[in-house]
Amino acid sequence: MAAVLLTAHGGFEALQYRDDVAVPLPRADEVLIKVAAAGINNTDINTRIGWYSKKVGSDTNSGAAAGFDEVDDADASWSGVALEFPRIQGADCCGVIVAVGTEVDPYRVGERVIVRNMLRSYVDYRPFECWTFGSECDGAFAQYTRAPARETWRVDCDWSDAELASIPCAYSTAENMLQRAAVGSERVLVTGASGGVGSAAVQLAKRRGAHVTALASAAKLDDLSALGADVVIDRNADLAAVIGSQRIDVVVDLVAGAAWPALLEVLKRGGRYVTAGAIAGPLVELDVRTLYLKDLTLIGCTFQQDSVFENLVGYIERGEIRPLVAATFPLRDITAAQQQFLDKGFVGKLVLIPPA
Repeated sequence: MAAVLLTAHGGFEALQYRDDVAVPLPRADEVLIKVAAAGINNTDINTRIGWYSKKVGSDTNSGAAAGFDEVDDADASWSGVALEFPRIQGADCCGVIVAVGTEVDPYRVGERVIVRNMLRSYVDYRPFECWTFGSECDGAFAQYTRAPARETWRVDCDWSDAELASIPCAYSTAENMLQRAAVGSERVLVTGASGGVGSAAVQLAKRRGAHVTALASAAKLDDLSALGADVVIDRNADLAAVIGSQRIDVVVDLVAGAAWPALLEVLKRGGRYVTAGAIAGPLVELDVRTLYLKDLTLIGCTFQQDSVFENLVGYIERGEIRPLVAATFPLRDITAAQQQFLDKGFVGKLVLIPPA
């Protein structure tokens, strides 16, 4: 089959498109999926370049093309366990089940499905443990992939394959943050709002009745308004001056970096800050007095309860959300697709399409 192999932590040279890769065989409790579409996410790039290693202190983009020299392979993954190479990446999978393991109902063959990207089967459903599809196991950057049957969800909708492939990673990340922060009908600020997770967070927060302020580059402000954001602000603006001090109930942050202290400034007393990313840099300056004098809550999000993915499937089938696909690329053009992803000149998701 055709697949993209990640051969080591590094730059684009670490990605190898091959058409002679063996089709995986499903284990007893797994299904084999013919991949129809696979979305691109920050985690694909972060994993490739080893950004999760604590040796790296800079933003994603600074090493996205060539990688980082200072990576420690031993901790350069989501789980903190060294990756096994070669690895087929791809956290987002939409496809059709074409075969099943011996313990799986054969009637599932033919189902159109998506795969939960934060897999719990492989760690026996222990709390706060998970494997990432395309990191600790092979993912969707291939013609075929395998996944645990109980974490592979049939979805009945009229969406395109590319639209469905936009859901697993970005939307589950966003829904998890909103669920963990218990977002309701209140004022929410979303950073990095034009990306896959950010645009998902805007839509999902609106679905919960929130008043959403979105931060993005000036060129994308109209697009975010069309997605439902109530207020859209240039990401380079002085937040305290534009929003005002203590006006926001919840900050949904995917950016971090040098501007991070301003996010706590705009939070109300008793406000919540929730994060699942740091594309502008993982190291921030915290004045602990701001934290305790304002009674703030800081929430980090990776692990997801089962209800997160269940909720998403329900939202899709009831027509309550719809992703924005900015562009699609053939799987063999993964480097060009990731280059466009890094240029950040789009709103929504970029999706790879493997050969038929």
